[in-house]
Amino acid sequence: MSGRQVETICCLGAGYVGGPTMAMIAAKCPHLQVTVADLNIQRIAAWNSAILPIYEPGLDPVVAGVRGRNLHFTTDIHGAIAAADLIFVSVGTPTKSYGIGTGRAADLRYIEAAARVIAEVSEGHKIIVEKSTIPVRTAGAVRTILEANTTSNATFEVLSNPEFLAEGTAIQDLESPDRILIGGGNTAAGKAAVEALVAVYANWVPRERILTTNLWSSELSKLVANAFLAQRISSINSISALCEKTGADVDEVAHAIGMDSRIGPRFLKSSIGFGGSCFQKDLLNLVYLCESFGLPEVAKYWNQVLRINDWQKSRFVGKIVRAMFNTINGKRIGILGFAFKKDTNDTRESPAIRVCRDLLHERAHLAIYDPQVDPNIIYQELLGDGVAPTILESNMEICSDPYAAANKSHALVALTEWDEFQTLDMGRIYELMLKPAFVFDGRDILPAEDLKGHGFEVFTIGKG
Repeated sequence: MSGRQVETICCLGAGYVGGPTMAMIAAKCPHLQVTVADLNIQRIAAWNSAILPIYEPGLDPVVAGVRGRNLHFTTDIHGAIAAADLIFVSVGTPTKSYGIGTGRAADLRYIEAAARVIAEVSEGHKIIVEKSTIPVRTAGAVRTILEANTTSNATFEVLSNPEFLAEGTAIQDLESPDRILIGGGNTAAGKAAVEALVAVYANWVPRERILTTNLWSSELSKLVANAFLAQRISSINSISALCEKTGADVDEVAHAIGMDSRIGPRFLKSSIGFGGSCFQKDLLNLVYLCESFGLPEVAKYWNQVLRINDWQKSRFVGKIVRAMFNTINGKRIGILGFAFKKDTNDTRESPAIRVCRDLLHERAHLAIYDPQVDPNIIYQELLGDGVAPTILESNMEICSDPYAAANKSHALVALTEWDEFQTLDMGRIYELMLKPAFVFDGRDILPAEDLKGHGFEVFTIGKG
């Protein structure tokens, strides 16, 4: 299709990136036919139902407005690839759990599998777009696989188009992005492919926000963006510990430094640590890349961001145990929130997992409430790292509301910043809890002075 506009788009992968991104493209480009293809039958069925497989504010009406018109969800991967001019590859790239690079390197087996299927099915010219987060120079490997396995007259151009979505604001991020980044080759065909993808986004994104680079800059930019954001969180969390020791208030410190135009206010909110599908995975990948390219000092620098994040969670649990007379064995602890942040049901790398596991290791009984996370997901996330099914069956329960979690609890622990937690009837909760009633606020969302007025023993992260 070199030299003409894109008419049909396929996305391989119906996850947190593929589904919402393709829904927005379909909504903004009614002249394009967009198909999301995935082997997961249940996931595709959910995308075609009234209850979508992911929770994201604003997503439901976008999907409902275009599904069946120019947005389609299917398990027919071969058919979707064959019909497409442009193919987004948005499959998982988890951290390797085996072999060389275990625990750090990106597992690229799904990327390779996607490339082999594309090569097998394709006819004519196809633009392949890396949407998954991948290591630098993966595009070269993808091109090699495509060219070595095609048995037809197919030709390919490989582009990099990393996503910069934040869960909870993904629809807003898609509708009005800070930038769209597209990396491509420096050949005539490569430049034509870049312009074809630029033309898709230009249907609603101002041209000045669409950046074009070479492939390697684009691939690396995603890892670096997440590394810098994670670094800011770890930086302010390290200062939260100092604030607690000195009597300073971490929010006041963050506000003061955030007013400096060279620093800015975003990602300076202290908490129990960062989570989600990207930050830890991408930092581990960046560390591994630096080591692989013979840059151990750079690797150590970025690895410290991860170490601070883990330390913040264990430090928070230590505070809970010490405040509760150095034992929480058999004590009921209400947990407010399990998702890694508000406005999403995603629990991947949620700080709540580590905190809850550590509390279970101390033999606490957990009463967990989250407004969006499926109880089965909570159960599965907590398994492992010394937490057996028998421990969960006897020491963990899922509650239907915050008041049920607080009932007869020794302590209440806030782990996700859901808006509803800011309007709880704290007087009612105090009456429900055993005394002394402890509150440990890992997100600084509960009204500390009001809590103290009711009689709670209150610890807020970063407050002296």
